[in-house]
Amino acid sequence: MKLQEFAPDFELPSITGDVVHLTQLLQQHAVVVVIFMCNHCPYVQAYIPRLIALQQEFAEQDVLLVGINANDDQKYPEDSYEKMQFYAHEWGLNFPYLRDRNQEVAQSFGAACTPEPFVLDRQGQLRYHGAIDDNYRDATAVTRQDLRQAIACVLAGEEFPHPATPAIGCSVKWMA
Repeated sequence: MKLQEFAPDFELPSITGDVVHLTQLLQQHAVVVVIFMCNHCPYVQAYIPRLIALQQEFAEQDVLLVGINANDDQKYPEDSYEKMQFYAHEWGLNFPYLRDRNQEVAQSFGAACTPEPFVLDRQGQLRYHGAIDDNYRDATAVTRQDLRQAIACVLAGEEFPHPATPAIGCSVKWMA
């Protein structure tokens, strides 16, 4: 998916048992951040507290983060739906965590790694794609908070000066 393109619609099951529809989220929120993630990736695990903090920070400004796990759970059982429920509870996730079993949503977005955020405006246009920040290992050493800044720019109706930065993480575990 390229910048300014409209995100492909999806309907995916959440760990709570509901079905989440992107069109409805876009109608309800000024910004939707789709983050391809999983349970076992050390990059995701390092970023979870920061993602939870971002959701807390921007919740009152009509921003919603949405995690999507598309990994092959046959080869990577740690990424199963049941484990998603366990980890979401363990981590205290404050945003929806969805399962993309057939990997169609990940493919349609062009996801390559976990975590990989895609920032969508209310119309569903891709406004930012890339890194969360510049230091996954140490939150106290971060000097660029690209995802936070991209969200703030979309809320302000401004263009983010770095709309695409390379995301860093584990590869999406594709089915054979």
